[in-house]
Amino acid sequence: MTTKPKVRKFRIRRSTPTGSAMGETGNAARAYDDTPQPEASPGEEQAQTGELTSARETDTAQSIDEIRREGLTGRQLRMARRMAQKHGLAPTSDFDAVRLLRARGIDPFQRANILELVATKGTGAGQTTDAPDDAKAETRVQLPQTVPAGRHPNLPATDISPADRRAREIQEIQRDIGRRRRRKLALLFSRLMAFVILPTVIVGYYYIAVATPMYATKSAFLILSADNGGGGRGGLGGLLPSQFATGQDAIATQEYLESKDAMLRLDADVGFRAHFSQPHIDPLQRLDPDASNEEAYSLYRKYVKLGYDPTEGVIRMEVSTADPEASAEFSEHLIAYAEERVDELSQEKRQDAVKTAIESLDQAKAERRTAQEQLVALQEGSILDPEGEIAGIRSLVNTVELQLQEKELDLSIQLNNARPNNARVAALRSEIEVLRAELNRQKGRLTEATEGETSLASKTAAIQMAQADLATADMVLQSALETKRQSEVEANKQVRYLTVSVRPLPSQDSSYPRVFENTVLAFLIFSGIYLMISLTASILREQVSS
Repeated sequence: MTTKPKVRKFRIRRSTPTGSAMGETGNAARAYDDTPQPEASPGEEQAQTGELTSARETDTAQSIDEIRREGLTGRQLRMARRMAQKHGLAPTSDFDAVRLLRARGIDPFQRANILELVATKGTGAGQTTDAPDDAKAETRVQLPQTVPAGRHPNLPATDISPADRRAREIQEIQRDIGRRRRRKLALLFSRLMAFVILPTVIVGYYYIAVATPMYATKSAFLILSADNGGGGRGGLGGLLPSQFATGQDAIATQEYLESKDAMLRLDADVGFRAHFSQPHIDPLQRLDPDASNEEAYSLYRKYVKLGYDPTEGVIRMEVSTADPEASAEFSEHLIAYAEERVDELSQEKRQDAVKTAIESLDQAKAERRTAQEQLVALQEGSILDPEGEIAGIRSLVNTVELQLQEKELDLSIQLNNARPNNARVAALRSEIEVLRAELNRQKGRLTEATEGETSLASKTAAIQMAQADLATADMVLQSALETKRQSEVEANKQVRYLTVSVRPLPSQDSSYPRVFENTVLAFLIFSGIYLMISLTASILREQVSS
């Protein structure tokens, strides 16, 4: 006789699960309930409607409700279903897949399980690899697990409360962050020491203990014009002050003092190369005795500094040497070179201004001399005073004409008589012929040329032209003389004078090197270089990592 087991009946009140969920729960309970149960009679089945026949179905429904309340995402649920199919399970829903996996001790959301699922994705759902089940169980992390006490160091202690354990973990995180910060600060400080602080210390030590002190001598001079900026000139020249009128000369003088020619001349006069080649000068500032002119000129530009102020017209010069007396001597010679240069510039201007006037005067003199010689030659080859000769001839012609008229009147009177005196008529006719011949001869002297000579009128005209040419030459000569005088006055106004406003005097204290300023400048330069390198390295590292 078979005995029926006792069935404990109880009801479960559910508010959230739907009918489908209840169906899923019942199906899951029936699918995975391996406990043998006796068959019930139809009457008993009718009596058990709406009731649970065992506690397993209640646990299944409760677990699915708990999984629902976890708030899992759709991606996690889909991943759990694929993992359940991989392990050969037949879940009725995504939540049931999570429950079944956890029932077997498998966490569906563990990273190792996800990677394993991705690695075996090509085998298909429900298929497994060829590895044995024992090896899979050993490599797979399953839940729950029992670990012997004292074997795993990361397991929390059972004698500490969760609040204390959380505080301890926070302290460990803070200590780890502090260690990282200290390590990064140590690396940063070491880099700063290697690339910024140490080079700055070396530079400061050089300026303090190694660099040779240099003594600077300052001087100032300006260039003035004779007419105080061109006050005697017309136009806008009289409105310009002296510093603008002499600006080009000042710039030319500055360029000359900064040229290699001035350096070579200073070296030949006072030994510029020999001074900076002395052994007591530090190696960075010392000039090699066999150095080329270009190297010496670079050192010259470094220690001889000139500046021109166009508003004041002042040229300021600073010469630095290892000896204050040598610095003053170099300045004196450079100022002397500047004076010579200014004189040469003004002399060229004066010569250019007067040169044209002198050439015009010489040409006027030559023309007047030629006109005078031509007049003298004409006077030597003819009558000295042709105009007086012509006047005498004309007076003689007038006299002959008067006598001829009187004789013709007398002849007319004799011919009008009834019985003229023949002897008297013949005499008058003879006198008239003689007077006419004389009149024609005198007139011929004015207009007719003799053998080998020209006429008196031609000679007179030539002499008059020569006299006119001489008068013109005199006028041109007088104008050339006036132009030359004015050119000389203008040239004198263009004379330039170099006036030294600040005389070069030897200094008692060294002016260079400036230790603090140069050290700070070196620190800023090294810091900028380090910052640029760091930013470049960070950008390149980010680009490579991305």
